Amino acid sequence: MRIVENYPNQILHIEHYWIPMPDGTRLAARIWMPVDAEDNPVPAILEFIPYRKRDGVRLRDESMHPYFAGHGYACLRVDLRGSGDSEGLLTDEYLQQELDDGYAILEWLTQQSWCDGKVGMIGISWGGFNGLQIAAMQPPPLKAVITVCSTDDRYADDVHYMGGCLLGDNLSWASTMFSYNSLPPDPEIVGKKWREMWLQRLEANNLWLENWLKHQHRDSYWQHGSICEDFSRVQVPVMAVSGWADGYSNTVFRLLENLSGPRLGLIGPWSHKYPHLGVPGPAIGFLQECLRWWDKWLKGIETDIMHEPMLRAWMLESVPPSTFYHQRFGRWIGEHSWPSPNIKPKTFKLAEYRLVDDDTEIPAKALVLQSPLSNGLFAGKWCSYSATPDLPHDQREEDGGALVFTSDPLPETLEILGAPIIEIQVSASQPVAMIAVRLSDMQPDNKTTRVSYGLLNLTHRDSHSDPTPLQVDKVYRFRVQLNQIAQSFPKGHRIRLAISSSYFPLAWPPPKSTQLTVHTGNSKLILPTRTPRDEALRFEEPEMSASSEYRQLTEGHHDWRVIRSLDKDISTLEVINDNGIIHLEDINMMVERKVEEWYSYQDDDFNSPKGVTVWTRSLQRGDWHIKTITRTVLQCDESYFYLDAELDAYEGNKRIFSNNWNRKIKRHLL
Repeated sequence: MRIVENYPNQILHIEHYWIPMPDGTRLAARIWMPVDAEDNPVPAILEFIPYRKRDGVRLRDESMHPYFAGHGYACLRVDLRGSGDSEGLLTDEYLQQELDDGYAILEWLTQQSWCDGKVGMIGISWGGFNGLQIAAMQPPPLKAVITVCSTDDRYADDVHYMGGCLLGDNLSWASTMFSYNSLPPDPEIVGKKWREMWLQRLEANNLWLENWLKHQHRDSYWQHGSICEDFSRVQVPVMAVSGWADGYSNTVFRLLENLSGPRLGLIGPWSHKYPHLGVPGPAIGFLQECLRWWDKWLKGIETDIMHEPMLRAWMLESVPPSTFYHQRFGRWIGEHSWPSPNIKPKTFKLAEYRLVDDDTEIPAKALVLQSPLSNGLFAGKWCSYSATPDLPHDQREEDGGALVFTSDPLPETLEILGAPIIEIQVSASQPVAMIAVRLSDMQPDNKTTRVSYGLLNLTHRDSHSDPTPLQVDKVYRFRVQLNQIAQSFPKGHRIRLAISSSYFPLAWPPPKSTQLTVHTGNSKLILPTRTPRDEALRFEEPEMSASSEYRQLTEGHHDWRVIRSLDKDISTLEVINDNGIIHLEDINMMVERKVEEWYSYQDDDFNSPKGVTVWTRSLQRGDWHIKTITRTVLQCDESYFYLDAELDAYEGNKRIFSNNWNRKIKRHLL
């Protein structure tokens, strides 16, 4: 990593600036631009997110936006309405109000003397989402988008549901925003009205999880903001970026396949991070790639960025299983179109506990599985942040509760790029059931590393919007698409396919323990194989701008622990992500952030799964000291989800606000 200090342009930094919205609400912005932009207007780059520009992602923002400003752009980090220092209230993600605000910011930029009227949008996660969604509104100033770790489909491929199954990250993410929304603006920015604004936010802070649980199927709620409903609405050039350890890598492939305008895809080994900060490594010179993109589409400078392959991806080499990697070894590969003619399907039949070549004659077998609730304790997070050991553990820990099919040792190296698919014939003992499918790389010493996985709520076999119950014991044919991946399986290794009927806590289990019967005769695994070839793709080493000084006042602590009480037969996954207390020197702010999560079940009781999250946040400057604690609990029985939550806010040592929620939400084929 190289910290860049000297740029072609001197930088003007504006710590705070108000941007007025049409209804009079003011949004808070932090701006970097060339010092002479008033005399020589430049294009603008907008990042529009709720994560508190002042004290939330301040250091990360400073690694990127001054870099672009130093190369001739005006860069804005704007807090969403109701977040950070912005006025108003934030009541859900990607509401039309948010998108209208983004549109208004773009129009406002064209009226500024330092902006030449051309604007790009960049963002990771939330900012990647609304970049695509605002692009679909076709605002004239928006000329290009860089979307990182985002989705085009809010129901089928987001943090809430996967294959019609409720994700554990749905609770985790809702709890994160429950905590964020409990924080006040900075008095140094908004003045004496900070406390009034804080109380308004506390009163309005609602349970986003309740709303998400009420929309268990694909309906108009999820269709809003899903650009897959009409890809043709996005006409500006799009660079789509993600990582294999991230939850959003599939989006890159769909955007390349379905957008009609100029587009590029980039997928590295990374988790949910910008690639210049990418973990697992190698991180790359992502900001240099962004400049090539911005210069091409905002300044009209030929940078040859569009001469690159449409898709650049990191082909992962085989590694022993681990919950954290500093580095994933491999190489960069490229495809000039997607879907690519270089990808060929290779089919394995499912025999009795074996994967065999497609031309092998095998007898049909009926194989039974009924997974315990323990199957999934070592699955890691749906979306890795690599801030804690959140990647999947050795899959042998999981395979005992699954039905496994293993190939013979490979006679030569096999590489795949794309989505593995399983077509499988299954009958179920219950009308509501799920299937979890894992593809793994099995080393000669039998250590087993998960490569990809997929989930399907079997009632969603025909439709996510109109699911129907299964007929008990009827044989159905299901198609499960696993997550896209680039993986090399070395000669002598074996490929393992594992199938389970539950996968908690990554996904919430079905209402009852279910016996699945897999009929092997016409069941198969299809791998998207790619012939290795010499390719000279490379990236520059990471560069970024320097961040503000900060001091770590108390040590943080990150851990994942599986705790099993054999006395009470209770198993718990405990997740601790404690950043400690840091002091942001330039704004004299002490910031505390800690989250603790527990996911537990008892015995094999499918009514016992429970998720608990507790967030603690505090801000302090001199005598000004606020603290909030939020607690969310999700439980279930066969018919309902039970949601309980608490919010307490403190000014100094005095509790100035408290609220409690108790909700009962009916399960609908989930």
